Amino acid sequence: MLDLPHTEERLGNHKQQSLVRYFTLLMSVIYVGLGLYLWFAPAGALTLGDTVRRLLAAVFVFYGIIRFVRTYRQHFKKNRDDAR
Repeated sequence: MLDLPHTEERLGNHKQQSLVRYFTLLMSVIYVGLGLYLWFAPAGALTLGDTVRRLLAAVFVFYGIIRFVRTYRQHFKKNRDDAR
């Protein structure tokens, strides 16, 4: 198989990786916040129906949680292989 370098090896800039890491965490929090806003917004605040607004809010919250967990596992959790 081809021995291609990973993205981290190609970038080589740890400052840039750190920025991307925190940006993805921020975006996941923004998705959850947007979902919560849609869920609790007054009915007349948006031109969406109540059911559509709540469904969209649930999708945003669910997606934000999934992004947060994936980012945490990928960037912040130490691998067991690294500890050996």
